[in-house]
Amino acid sequence: MLKVKAISATWGALCVFAASLAVGTPIARSQGPAAKNAPAASALAKGSAQAAQTAPAAGNASNADFVVKAKQAILIDADSGATLFQHNADQLAPPASMSKLMTLAVAFRALKQGTMRPEDEFLMSEYAWRTGGGPSGTSAMFVPINTRVRVEELIKGVIIQSGNDAAIAIAEGIAGSEGAFAQQMTEEARRLGLKKSTFKNSTGLYHPEHLMTARELAMLGRHLIREFAEYYSIFQVKEFPYRKHKFINRNPLLFLNIGADGLKTGFIKEAGYGIVGSAKQGERRLIVVINGAATPEERRDEARRLLEWGFRAFGEFKLFEAGEIVGKARVWGGDRMSLPLIGNGPVIAVLPRFPANQKLRADIIYQGPLKAPIAKGDQVARLRVTSSTEATSEIPLYAAEDIKPAGTWKRGFDTLLHLATKWLP
Repeated sequence: MLKVKAISATWGALCVFAASLAVGTPIARSQGPAAKNAPAASALAKGSAQAAQTAPAAGNASNADFVVKAKQAILIDADSGATLFQHNADQLAPPASMSKLMTLAVAFRALKQGTMRPEDEFLMSEYAWRTGGGPSGTSAMFVPINTRVRVEELIKGVIIQSGNDAAIAIAEGIAGSEGAFAQQMTEEARRLGLKKSTFKNSTGLYHPEHLMTARELAMLGRHLIREFAEYYSIFQVKEFPYRKHKFINRNPLLFLNIGADGLKTGFIKEAGYGIVGSAKQGERRLIVVINGAATPEERRDEARRLLEWGFRAFGEFKLFEAGEIVGKARVWGGDRMSLPLIGNGPVIAVLPRFPANQKLRADIIYQGPLKAPIAKGDQVARLRVTSSTEATSEIPLYAAEDIKPAGTWKRGFDTLLHLATKWLP
């Protein structure tokens, strides 16, 4: 039997209910020949929890045993957002041209909302030309000064050639100035849940306050893949002819035959070499971020190694069947004191296939106590599963039934109960 205890359950605070889990038998959703030998998680069930059996080892996927040379790195599962590997992933650092992904996020959103069209033309101003064009000595699309360029060409110039002049032209065309656009970038970051990133320009050229973390770069890449499928295909274009130039995509992963199809490289001397990359094999997609590599070759090799390891060492495992109760959340002011929680279909986590007998920790997390009324199907919590190798997977949890508001007497009783017990389960 597993014991479930409340770690934190104060009024209006984050509630976390935790359990230590054993590794269980494999679930058949994992891809590849190694899946049949992979361990899967067992989980909380029917109020408290139950532990499952163990499976034979298939190798060694320990996060601690995997070492990267880069200063910051992270590997995530694109579908679930699960963190498969991390190294200084929350450390702020100059992102260089990888921050152009936020420039593109703002531009793609404008296209999707209809406030900007692909055929619109933006001016290559003297500022854009001098700061990011040929005279700058940085990566450039080499648009002549005072030339008007279609938005769709500027976007290709940013993605394929990493043109700083193209990024500034987009910024000025959307916001009037690069400074105003940088403010929009920071605002968009907050809207997307990127809490640490700050932007001072559209290019990633060095500024001491232009900073991102590897984790937030991965989150940004995931957002682009999920929200802008109609534009994401541009990232895998290998050549872009423009005027007398033929630009070759700077993403080295595209040429390695590993299923890579995006996203963006970066380099400035203050940060080293970096890349946000994504690859898809079968139905699984992974996103890797490397920053602070010493050379372009190290950047390429480290990103490839992480991606290949992630596809080999991790799989999808079913923790709960569709409709099965994962746990319960405390309710204030409702006709019931607790709310059963379920997944949206089967609850599936991305977890290491090995080592065997690893311990898993499951946390049901929600802002609690929940307040009535609550409708069946509302997302009210999430299940976080952490392996002994520090890989984490989070799955949304939903209300399994309706909770109606209680009368005045019951709400008063719940308030007294909260004051007396702090909602300890």
